[in-house]
Amino acid sequence: MDSINGKQRTDRPRILAAVRDSGFSMDRLGQRYPELDILKAVPQNPQYHGEGDVYTHTDLVCREVTNLQEWGELTGKEQELLFLAAAFHDIGKPSCTKLEEGKWTSPRHTIVGEKVFRAMAYRQHPRFGLTWEERETAAALIRHHGLPVWFLTKGRPERELLKAARSVPMKLLYLLSKADVRGRRSRETGQLEDQVELFGEYVKDLGVWEHPYEFANPYTQYEYFHRDSLWQGSRLYDDTLFDVYMMAGLPLAGKDTWIQKNGGDLPVISLDQIREEMGIPPKKGSSKVVQIACERARQRLRKKEPLIWNATNLIRENRERLCGMFAAYGARIHLIYLEVPYEEMLTRNKKRERYIPVKVLESMVDRMEMPASWETHFWERY
Repeated sequence: MDSINGKQRTDRPRILAAVRDSGFSMDRLGQRYPELDILKAVPQNPQYHGEGDVYTHTDLVCREVTNLQEWGELTGKEQELLFLAAAFHDIGKPSCTKLEEGKWTSPRHTIVGEKVFRAMAYRQHPRFGLTWEERETAAALIRHHGLPVWFLTKGRPERELLKAARSVPMKLLYLLSKADVRGRRSRETGQLEDQVELFGEYVKDLGVWEHPYEFANPYTQYEYFHRDSLWQGSRLYDDTLFDVYMMAGLPLAGKDTWIQKNGGDLPVISLDQIREEMGIPPKKGSSKVVQIACERARQRLRKKEPLIWNATNLIRENRERLCGMFAAYGARIHLIYLEVPYEEMLTRNKKRERYIPVKVLESMVDRMEMPASWETHFWERY
């Protein structure tokens, strides 16, 4: 039985318990989670990382996290999640690091790192033991840990911050970024820390230090994140006319079952059904299937008729394209995300008539981009 802030708990996730049992030590945590060994010997540009390879940097970041003045003010769960994110914050670098013009660089490592961590924690749930919320909080911290340093370079920094605040606790993001800056040996460390402090003040001024921004209504929220220019404090008149439900989730997560229970008599546009009709196997003819599905959708959208779009919708770019189409016809968009444990997905696949090759499923797990609440008018998870 573990103790956090004086309260006894028996349901703590394994990796979070390991974080505390390790004494918040990167090396000791790595003994139980050798996934971190991949960081060793991964080179970095000495101009920005004079401390050495990625593992050395990560170890320093983890030490800096526990040395932060704010560390003692955090709850036990916040400490554990922050340290977990620090330990895995550069997990994307091993696959992104390359030598360009004589300099080591790691482009897009935060984006890749989020996916790597999510896939790792999803597949290895018995070992990690994270809830969906805990997993996604850590993944979002990994994804956005560079934002406090670079947020002012964005075209609309306020929108980027409000968008991030829908997925990640900004207070923890501020602390992770501060530790990340301090955990490097560079002439720019002081300047970068100034940027992080500015980020903290900016976030507090926006009112998202502790929780996401509360928009006037779901319509205003959607329009803010999808228009080029709109003040977040606006209150727009909701002129949407009908509902579109967009399913999302890995195969065999229960989307069809949800539709049977909750969809009523709404027409369903299913990419799998179109494949079956046309005799198109998985991984082939995807563009043709989507083209047919979009045309069927438009026939109903023009008539302002509600519908359900049933597909995996794992890639954000694809979801945004669909949302743009639905919204253009005046639809209220509901995103319904479903997930089952990894082993359950594999078990269901073995019993399925239309068996999906395991390599295809694994590729989907690796590429999945978690839906965020800013993408649509309404967002639900099952």
